Amino acid sequence: MIHHKQQQLSLSSQLGFTIIESLIAIIVVAILLAAIAPVIVLSVGTRVQAKRVELATDAAKTYIDGVRSAKIVAPPISKKNDPPIPAPSGTLSCPTTGSAICSISPASTLFQLYCVDADTGGCTQNNSKDMIIQAFGYNANSTDADDGYRLGLRVYRADAFQSGVTLKASPDIKQQRSFTSGSGLSPIQAPLLETSTEISNKSTTFSDFCDRLKNKDNSQSQC
Repeated sequence: MIHHKQQQLSLSSQLGFTIIESLIAIIVVAILLAAIAPVIVLSVGTRVQAKRVELATDAAKTYIDGVRSAKIVAPPISKKNDPPIPAPSGTLSCPTTGSAICSISPASTLFQLYCVDADTGGCTQNNSKDMIIQAFGYNANSTDADDGYRLGLRVYRADAFQSGVTLKASPDIKQQRSFTSGSGLSPIQAPLLETSTEISNKSTTFSDFCDRLKNKDNSQSQC
């Protein structure tokens, strides 16, 4: 009988976890979560930024197709490409329905701003999905779009045009990164995408194309 009671006490003492064991388990789990949390945050941030760059790329392609088909009015064309066209600055105003040309105050004759309505809810400054395209042209021989020109594009988030936000462009910074470690710049300041392409239409002749692209510093340069 005595032996039976001792056996029961021995078995009961081995059941369950003590408070100390539970605390140790909680601490171990907390350390593991703290170790992997930055990786998870960085992964999510990278995916979100990659999606924004994808939207910016689609917006740029839409704009280029619109300009080439004459559905979008050509941007201002300059004979000089030095100094580079600055980043836009001022108060932005865009139509609230559909994609359209925007205005900025103070106005600029160096570029055109075009909003691509990504979510079909109208262009609004507080929407990170809508894209604002800064477009400008360059042709050393002519400011006539029919003669062809080199089209430059910078694509910004619509919510970048806010009070206190100074937008950046090359050579200040190339494009937005997934995170801003070491740059000291907010991601919203930089363009999501910078690109350029050649624009010509039915009125552009081979001579126009040749005069625009040949090396003027080399007298022997020919098309």
